[in-house]
Amino acid sequence: MDAGTKRGLVPVKFLIDADASRFTVQAFATGLLSSFGHNPTIGMRNFEGEIECEPETFEKARVRVTVRTSAMDVLDEMKSDDRKKLEQEMYERILEVKLFPAATFESREISIQKLSNELLLAKVNGELSFHGNKRAESFDARVTSMGAMLRVSGDFQLRQSDYGIKAFSFAGGALRLKDELKFRFELVARKQE
Repeated sequence: MDAGTKRGLVPVKFLIDADASRFTVQAFATGLLSSFGHNPTIGMRNFEGEIECEPETFEKARVRVTVRTSAMDVLDEMKSDDRKKLEQEMYERILEVKLFPAATFESREISIQKLSNELLLAKVNGELSFHGNKRAESFDARVTSMGAMLRVSGDFQLRQSDYGIKAFSFAGGALRLKDELKFRFELVARKQE
């Protein structure tokens, strides 16, 4: 029996509500023609996850999130043909979704700083499995506790090359995307009874 169970603190589980959440990635153009290109924002439509922690103290927190790589959309205004070409390139050549259908993040350690009864800052360290590679990643998140619901927001960056992803380019390399990507998340997680 662990110390949490001795004190009667049974961990609570919150499931991420993807319909009420937002998870995006921003890519950045570079190269000779970058001023004519744009920095595409990609929305992730199919993801799931859970957060588990001790009630009230948020001790022993852990998080797991899985994203289906074949369910992403370009959110920017652009011509329909350009959007289709970009999404096809993203699925087939960059993400290789048939070989790597999902990306998963699992926390290894989460430290919590309580700012008030409702507001927390979380420093999350964990492992991201993406495109056939596993790497340690960390990020900060703001957590608002609303009883039976958590709102979690933050951002982080990663380099595509760290996961064996080739840089995307077109027009003979005159327009290409930078290695760094910026992810933003605004997640809603609901307590499970």
